[in-house]
Amino acid sequence: MRPVQANTIYPCPFSKNYGIPVRQAWLLLKIFFIYRFIVSNLFVILFFSPFGPSILGTHDQQLYIVASLLYLIVTLIAAPFIFWRLSSYVRQAQLFIFTDIIFITLLMHACGGVGSGLGILLAISIAAGGLLIGGRCAMLFAALASLSVLAEQIYAMQTDAFHNSTLTYSGMLGASFFTIAFLSYVMAQRTEQSEQLASERQQTISRLEELNRYIIQHLQSGIIISDPKLRVQLCNGATRRLLNLATTPVRLDDISDQLQWALDLWLQDASQDFAIIQLNSGSEIQTRFTQLNIQHEVLYMIIFEDIALYNQRLQQNKLASLGRLTASIAHEIRNPLGAISHAGQLLSEAPDLTPQDKRLTQIIQHQSQRVNHIIEDILKLSRRKPSKKEKISLDDWLPEFIDNLVAEQGYRKERFNVVFVDPSLNILMDAGHLKQILHNLCSNALKYGCKDDETITIATQLDRERPCIQVIDNGPVIEASSRKHLFEPFFTTSSSGTGLGLYISRELAELNQAKLSYAFSDDRNCFSLSLPNADQAIIEI
Repeated sequence: MRPVQANTIYPCPFSKNYGIPVRQAWLLLKIFFIYRFIVSNLFVILFFSPFGPSILGTHDQQLYIVASLLYLIVTLIAAPFIFWRLSSYVRQAQLFIFTDIIFITLLMHACGGVGSGLGILLAISIAAGGLLIGGRCAMLFAALASLSVLAEQIYAMQTDAFHNSTLTYSGMLGASFFTIAFLSYVMAQRTEQSEQLASERQQTISRLEELNRYIIQHLQSGIIISDPKLRVQLCNGATRRLLNLATTPVRLDDISDQLQWALDLWLQDASQDFAIIQLNSGSEIQTRFTQLNIQHEVLYMIIFEDIALYNQRLQQNKLASLGRLTASIAHEIRNPLGAISHAGQLLSEAPDLTPQDKRLTQIIQHQSQRVNHIIEDILKLSRRKPSKKEKISLDDWLPEFIDNLVAEQGYRKERFNVVFVDPSLNILMDAGHLKQILHNLCSNALKYGCKDDETITIATQLDRERPCIQVIDNGPVIEASSRKHLFEPFFTTSSSGTGLGLYISRELAELNQAKLSYAFSDDRNCFSLSLPNADQAIIEI
């Protein structure tokens, strides 16, 4: 048998617009079956019982026995068809109403005709037909019932079965059938509209729940909902990713002791709703606490944000402040610097200068140019516009970057060894910022990290679900005392450098939620740039 879908409706063959949901329809049919089973049993039991009414079978006892037993047998036979849905719903409902009209009319005649009062049971069947099928079918059942009562009355008059004629009562009973059919039709229509409205609202709620679930699971920020007993009620995917959790934690204290301590502090003082906690793995993460009051229930919402996102916001504020500062002092510095440089140039052209004095003028020119370069670098950093992230395929972008770098700077292409450890990596970053970062790293590697005949390696790989670009050279090891100052502004070990290249590169990386770090392994210097993964669907807020 073909399975029935949950949203199927059963229309009446004679109706255009009426239909009822399948679950509700079968439930109503089962209820009507139970009613028929009880009535058919009562007809049989009360007839053979000494306590039954005297009108049962008074006119035609044999007809009453046959009709009541057939009524019970037909009802029992219909049981498996209803509960196991062996036949179509509409067919079974129509058969129920038609057999009710036939058997109740026969029983009514066997008990003395319309005057026995059994004809009122037809009204219940008509009402059931209006609710079960509805539409013009209800009017059809009412017409058939009225014709059956009228036919029974005419037959009784022709055979002179009863002493009194009850045509008037038969007509009133037929009119009541149509009235009941109309009312049941109206009631069924309203039930259908209510059911349809409830179904639409349920679908709307389901869509909203799915949308909320999708948004929560794909948020860039991690979210945990817990009860006052610190049991986790909800945990999205970003939380497991940020906290490096293999499975969803059961309790908050399973994540970090500092998290529970920060939560207790917030519960004591509501103003302490922000904290940076250290996880068991040693990494740090930003945490915010919020209380949710839902229907007499108190829940705690904890929001986790990547420290890179936190640094990005700080970096944006820092760049804005630096821009205002450099804009105000650039004019004051460059004017006297220009005068010093011009005076040194004029002084170097004097004919009576000794070699020692000429050397001093060269120092003036060189240091003036160095200060001017520092100002230029600071102005470039302060004028940096907000990051415009785009999806970048490293397989296509990196070879093009090497070609442009070779063409612009005059390097030999053989000095670059590009290795795709994990191919087909897509990142989400500002292309201009990425170009400047790699330009600084490659220039430093070629200038300080290797000899003229040595090459540098640029490798791409996937590290903890984040694409990573590594710039590796064979240069001398950087002293441990200098490593912690590598990314500080104006720190340099070269007399010709400004000390801003790595600092600017790290600032640009944090502006794009990337991370630039240094490591020394296998006797090689390695600068690693960890980048946002464009293939991970996240929603930023």
